[in-house]
Amino acid sequence: MNAPLRIPVLLGSVRRGRRSIRVARFAASRLERAGAAAPLLDLAEIDLPIMEERLHKRDDPPPGLVGFSRAIRSADAVVVVSPEYNGSWPGVLKNALDYIHGEWFRKPVGIVTVSAGRFGGVQLHNHLQLFFLRVKALPVAGMHVPNVTRAFDENGEPLEPRHEKSFGGFMETLDWYARAIGAAAAREES
Repeated sequence: MNAPLRIPVLLGSVRRGRRSIRVARFAASRLERAGAAAPLLDLAEIDLPIMEERLHKRDDPPPGLVGFSRAIRSADAVVVVSPEYNGSWPGVLKNALDYIHGEWFRKPVGIVTVSAGRFGGVQLHNHLQLFFLRVKALPVAGMHVPNVTRAFDENGEPLEPRHEKSFGGFMETLDWYARAIGAAAAREES
């Protein structure tokens, strides 16, 4: 990565004992090592209530929502890390994503799906791709983490070397799109 990018990592689970936080920590750590600002947007800390109305239509946003919106809007790209629940996404992730809309416009998104099983959240990945295309974001990079209970330690360090290599390619792709879209947006503004 050249000039520093802002690439927050959105963790899509609040479940007790969640293992996906290990993968989110790994993603944030590797993005930061590569020179990006990669704050962890943990939905357990943001704590959004069930959506009654999108942010842009509210004059009384719940605590945390304005900061969440700002973090997505100001990002050069976003990484979403989420476990697959019953073949799809956790309700808390869907709820958070539905609160905002325009913030995703032309935003490169990297999707990292996690599961305790051997498929690594492939069905969830498909659902997230469709969602991001619908809000005119660009799902450009993907990574699947199967058997997450044995893949990362508590500090987010991979226990299998293949995850390091896989995330390296994931970062290269996300970086390329973030820079290309940033350059195109700068040309449009001038």
